[in-house]
Amino acid sequence: MFLRKTQRKKDGKTHHYWSVVENKRVVGGGVVQRHVLYLGEINSSQAAGWRKAIEVLDDDGGRPRTLALFPEDRCAAVASDASIVQLRLSDMRLCRPRQWGACWLAGQLWRDLWLDEFWAKRLPPNRKGTRWDQILQVLVSYRLIAPGSEWKLHREWFGNSAMADLLGADFGLAEAHKLYACHDLLLQHKEALFSHLTARWRDLFNANFDVLLYDLTSTYFEIDASDVAEGDKRHHGYSRDKRPDCPQVVIALVVTPEGLPLGAPGKLARSSRWKTDAGKVSSRPVASVAWWKVTTIAKRTQQLCGVGY
Repeated sequence: MFLRKTQRKKDGKTHHYWSVVENKRVVGGGVVQRHVLYLGEINSSQAAGWRKAIEVLDDDGGRPRTLALFPEDRCAAVASDASIVQLRLSDMRLCRPRQWGACWLAGQLWRDLWLDEFWAKRLPPNRKGTRWDQILQVLVSYRLIAPGSEWKLHREWFGNSAMADLLGADFGLAEAHKLYACHDLLLQHKEALFSHLTARWRDLFNANFDVLLYDLTSTYFEIDASDVAEGDKRHHGYSRDKRPDCPQVVIALVVTPEGLPLGAPGKLARSSRWKTDAGKVSSRPVASVAWWKVTTIAKRTQQLCGVGY
């Protein structure tokens, strides 16, 4: 481990930020730096103190010393029975404990949905050998098991999980810039992913798409009308929140009677114009669709699902 300084300029002044990092060797002989601790702005004496502390930590092997409650030289056998096994606690140690079960289950769900095959075709390795499909699997597993930021995944979660072991990879899957860059590769496959998951839902659970339920809600923004740029999705109109003075957006959602979300059409009005977007959803690879008016959805949901709305 060592200290790394990052220099940034803000308002004409130069700022120095420090972090404790360690090198991780990856396949191909490359080295990836993992952020261990962010220190922020520190002075020269504090930096020297941290360097000394890091040297002590490395010399000690990075493990705290544990004292035995009952020293081995004073331990007497509690019984001569052969079923009693004596253990030398000083010779036992726990090496790299990490979460395995949840990571394995997330990978099993990934394969059952055929997402490994789906993304392998659409996110091939780049010329440097970066496995974007595996990086995406790490991101999805992380969201399922312990939702948090990409930064936390990079600094803490990946090293405490068994994802590297399960995928036959190393810390290269958790490089900070790769985690963020992976998101940029997904948008173009949104429609294909939607169709794929719909088909898998139908095959796995015999889902029925003969009836689709649709509803609208809205949210408003307490800003001046002059602050709304031209072409913005926020507009003035009828407000159920009784705030006609504020611009608002109307949000739509289409679900099956079982609650599977199938789509979220874009900006809509509370009128018959919603049928235009409904047609877009019905054009997806599902069975024939019977559409109800929004005003009858609550009643139909109660009849079909046996629950209130």
